[in-house]
Amino acid sequence: MGECFNGDPAYVGPYQGALTGLFNYPMFYTISDVFGAHKSMYGIRNRYNQEEGPFQDIDALGVFVDNHDNGRFLSRYSNNRTGLKQAQVFALTSRGIPFTYYGTEQYYAGGNDPQNRESLWQAMKTDSDFYQLIATVNAQRKASAIWDQAYVERYVDDSFFAYSRGEFLVALTNNGGTQQRKVTFHPFSEGETVCNIFYPTTDCQQVSGGVDVYLSNGESKIYVPQSSLSAEVLANAQTQILQ
Repeated sequence: MGECFNGDPAYVGPYQGALTGLFNYPMFYTISDVFGAHKSMYGIRNRYNQEEGPFQDIDALGVFVDNHDNGRFLSRYSNNRTGLKQAQVFALTSRGIPFTYYGTEQYYAGGNDPQNRESLWQAMKTDSDFYQLIATVNAQRKASAIWDQAYVERYVDDSFFAYSRGEFLVALTNNGGTQQRKVTFHPFSEGETVCNIFYPTTDCQQVSGGVDVYLSNGESKIYVPQSSLSAEVLANAQTQILQ
């Protein structure tokens, strides 16, 4: 895994001839624009289109929100925790190899190096909401083996984006408001029961002409068939209910 600190796919792409894996710096800037600066979600589609030629293998690129060379997302976007969560869900589920920089899960907001290399030992909390969100995505990502499934764009407009990796449907927004869409181009069977992994016992629906997606206060959702829910996801949901 190598690093070429540049946002132009035409500049970064040729390095993949020497290194199979590269950090996807062009997508890093798009993630910042879309989820930090609230620019159009079409930016994701456009970025992938730009990368198709210069890169030999987009799926071998490292996807990240924070790293050791740039001020953290929260330092650059006024402590926008909602945007950070949206960006992190995208990084964990989109094309490529996801990288989560330590401290992101604790809402670290350090600026440029060395402020973004904070110590973690005194602040590590495994019960924080963001830590649990990442753990939930990772558990279902593993159960669904999404790295073996093709990325398919399902719906896009300025403030809503949906894509799938097999029977794993991700729905995102780039603001903190409310979004409601019916995703008619989806990977599920008509009549199949699908559930949002973040509320797997209470946010389920039967597919009827599409998947009805309602995002409140900038939340992200991931739908999978009820029968495919990770045991870890269900156990975590039960623990949260008991608490």
